[in-house]
Amino acid sequence: MYVHILMLKSNLKTTSLEILKTPQGLIKKTLGSSLEFNSETMPNTIKSSLKEIALFENEVQHLMESQRKLFYSNTTRSVLFRISQLKKLKQLIKDNEAQLHKAIYADLKKSEFDNLTTEILPFYNEIDFAIKNLKKWVKPKRVKTNLLNFPSKSYIVSEPLGTSLIISAWNFPYNLAFIPLIGSIAAGNTSILKPSEMAPETSAIIAELINKNFPSNYLKVIQGGIPETTALLKQRFNKIFFTGSPQVGKIVNQAAATHLTNVTLELGGKNPAIFTKDCSLNMCVKRMVSAKFLNAGQICITPDYVLVQKSIKEKFLTQVVAEIKKQNYAIENGNFVQIINDKNFDRVISLIDQKKVYYGGNSSKKTRFIEPTILTNVSTNDTVMQEEIFGPILPVIEYDTIDEAFAMIQKFKKPLSAYLFSNNNTIKKRFLNEVSFGNGAINDCIMQFTNHNLPFGGVGNSGTGSYHGKFSFDCFSHSKSILSKSTWIEANLKYYEHTDAKMKIIKKLF
Repeated sequence: MYVHILMLKSNLKTTSLEILKTPQGLIKKTLGSSLEFNSETMPNTIKSSLKEIALFENEVQHLMESQRKLFYSNTTRSVLFRISQLKKLKQLIKDNEAQLHKAIYADLKKSEFDNLTTEILPFYNEIDFAIKNLKKWVKPKRVKTNLLNFPSKSYIVSEPLGTSLIISAWNFPYNLAFIPLIGSIAAGNTSILKPSEMAPETSAIIAELINKNFPSNYLKVIQGGIPETTALLKQRFNKIFFTGSPQVGKIVNQAAATHLTNVTLELGGKNPAIFTKDCSLNMCVKRMVSAKFLNAGQICITPDYVLVQKSIKEKFLTQVVAEIKKQNYAIENGNFVQIINDKNFDRVISLIDQKKVYYGGNSSKKTRFIEPTILTNVSTNDTVMQEEIFGPILPVIEYDTIDEAFAMIQKFKKPLSAYLFSNNNTIKKRFLNEVSFGNGAINDCIMQFTNHNLPFGGVGNSGTGSYHGKFSFDCFSHSKSILSKSTWIEANLKYYEHTDAKMKIIKKLF
């Protein structure tokens, strides 16, 4: 759809969203703000595109109406229905693992091993946990009642929000699409899933599997780029769950504000990894290198840069290079992937200052391969430190004191993740108390993501809200507070007349 627009403007930026109020606005934004058309002068190609956009928006409206109708029929509220749909989704993925492997290899050159360990197996872990615990999660939770409300009982009821929109990212296309979907299904919602157009093969297989096996008024996958996402964001959803960059997250949040829609934003940032002089260097470097170059560094929670204490810097660098060589990162070895597209390849390459390359720096645009690269003598003013890298580049910055390290981190907006490698308990406590970040680890990297007992999410510029495990269920639910009071007795304290004696009693009860 919208092929005319793309032909007219081949360099359209499909990685960022534009919130545009009308189809004409989309055409104008796409072709240039100086262009003005009326019904007589507008080219036929643009007229055709406008009609396509209007038709798509009409389709989305009908889809929304059908999903609302199903939701208000109370079908999706049934716990047995929710469990049956989760089991169906799990079996669907199991039956089509080979197709999923093929699609993700086409997009990223990701191996079957990495696809299983980073995408499919985490999905099975999450969905099994939800199936096992859902009956417990939906039960009303009793809480204490204050004396002022005697005689009564208080409890919290989890209710589904309604119709949810999940906009997922390309770097882990199955994980970041299906795990939020587990939460939406478990909570009792209907869902529309919009996978990233930047990973076209995985987007296509996700759409094929879901749309062929679930009714559209319950689950629907919509593919596309800016026009499709813009049309979706105009709708009044009850929940929007977005994974992507802070820049686009702001646009999604702005669109959601129009309808005061509940939003979860899973974003990113410049994630620091701190190495102190007393860390277990060999083990810590091994864990950090493994995390940093997984998926060629295209991970929102990977270490973005390292702060290493000056006294161990040279030993640290030697150890990092040795570990990279030992791992022998290559697509043909199944432990590395290509950069997602040419645009991102060029962006990542532009961050490499060849004068500061300690190791690596080689690349191939033909295969979109960038080898693991270490930069030294880096300052916080360098280009590589001005944005999230999202690639296999690791800047290394030295520091003298932990105060200096913390101060450098605080120069940046709050990161999604932060990591400390240290055996010093005092520094560990200070790290937790003084450094603000969404999630993290001590003496490891990224593995917090695998524990469904931990909420995963950002803070400030790195996101809002969290999910995984029961937190996914909570993310797509509303906690409804209920006070249920008996009618057999009632104190006369709150009723007229207001006396000093009543006030004395009320003060004691509060």
